[in-house]
Amino acid sequence: MTLPNQSIPGIPRRQFLQGAALGLGSLGLSSQQTSPALASSESEQSVHFAPRAKRVIFLFMAGGPSQLELLDHKPTLKRFHGTPIPENLIRNDRFAFIKGRPNLAASSFRFRRHGESGAEISELLPHLAKVSDDIAIVRSLHTDAFNHDPAVMFLNSGSTLTGRPALGAWLNYGLGSENQQLPGFVVLASGASEGPPVGYHHWTSGFLPTTHQGVRFRSHGDPVLFASSPPGVTRKVRRQTLDALRDLNKIQFESLGDPEIITRIKSFELAFQMQVSVPELTHLAQETDSTLQMYGAEVGQTSFANNCLLARRMVERGVRFVQLYHRHWDHHGFNSTDQNVMHALPQRCREIDRPAAALLTDLKQRGLLDETLVVWGGEFGRTPMVQGTASATRLGRDHHPDAFSVWLAGGGVRSGITLGTTDDLGYHVAEDPVHVHDLHATILHLMGIDHLALTHRHQGRDFRLTDVAGEVVTKLIA
Repeated sequence: MTLPNQSIPGIPRRQFLQGAALGLGSLGLSSQQTSPALASSESEQSVHFAPRAKRVIFLFMAGGPSQLELLDHKPTLKRFHGTPIPENLIRNDRFAFIKGRPNLAASSFRFRRHGESGAEISELLPHLAKVSDDIAIVRSLHTDAFNHDPAVMFLNSGSTLTGRPALGAWLNYGLGSENQQLPGFVVLASGASEGPPVGYHHWTSGFLPTTHQGVRFRSHGDPVLFASSPPGVTRKVRRQTLDALRDLNKIQFESLGDPEIITRIKSFELAFQMQVSVPELTHLAQETDSTLQMYGAEVGQTSFANNCLLARRMVERGVRFVQLYHRHWDHHGFNSTDQNVMHALPQRCREIDRPAAALLTDLKQRGLLDETLVVWGGEFGRTPMVQGTASATRLGRDHHPDAFSVWLAGGGVRSGITLGTTDDLGYHVAEDPVHVHDLHATILHLMGIDHLALTHRHQGRDFRLTDVAGEVVTKLIA
């Protein structure tokens, strides 16, 4: 893949950047209307092979949902409930809060098999169970970090270090935008603010051009800050102002040769187009009552349901990567309700189960699921051992990076399968391990990108999303 920051032999780097970037900067910027047509030719030139998916919706459950209560049934835990975990299993392991040799804890929630696939899914996810034949459950994911922020960074960017490009930024960088009136990478957030925070560094473009970073849509006021013009500033005046700024920025670029100046030109132009596109996009009252009811969405409210419906509207319009953060899945059992698996986890599931299933159903009935990859999961799972003292109404679990569950659907994913197993206690992966780098390699593959070839030179070396690892999980691909 030819990279924007590489020179062509025989042409000085600055001259190449000036010529290429000025061409990009002037393309479509001289007129007052940018065509809303999808820029499919840009994507076709960028892929390494025929893509199975065109867009991604990532449903991120921030805090680490318990796989043992949701997707990884462990009946053996019932036999050993309340007994100490075998010492050899946890020797030399580190935990966020657990100390000593803790007791094992079984789930109090029932599992049943569903659909033709026979997928085992918890009673906490009844709506997901109804679409179980459309999803692939991975029970063998593992990661490198056991604390929240490094783990969120790792699942987003393939690195525990803050400042690396997020997956959405890499996809935008590799494939370009499909819609010139909307960002290619959009972030939505919902759920209680308690627990580990989510923030800008989780959807940053890192060392990639800043035009690829995620754009956070807000729940109140303007969906995007400053999308509305100040009082007295007409659209014509705004257009004239941006044209003048564009010309000044071009002059500065000719002097300095800094490609970020071209990014600034493109960002200003996108912001101008978003003043029209974003209000229409976020106007959920355009949806039918039956659609709103299917998601459980309410016009004018803030919820995961509303965000799922917005995500469908975004991918319909060609947004490349939509990431929904739903917070407060960190259930340690510190108190009786807010962080208790017995109370808080069912509440989180009630908030996300119906909308997530509705999203799959809606995409499928609109013919969009085949070209939209949907991923659900958190930064890690939870331990099979109890944190603190368990009771009939109280249960807490610590962070567990060594084995946890996610599910995927659409976009070339082999539906109706369960991949990977964990040991009888749910502590270690026993079969078909999938590392986060493997998950990233597979997502890129489904989007038509060879993860080994999508690189960017920074500080003297080539970086990629999967670092120096990662293999495509072929068993997940239809």
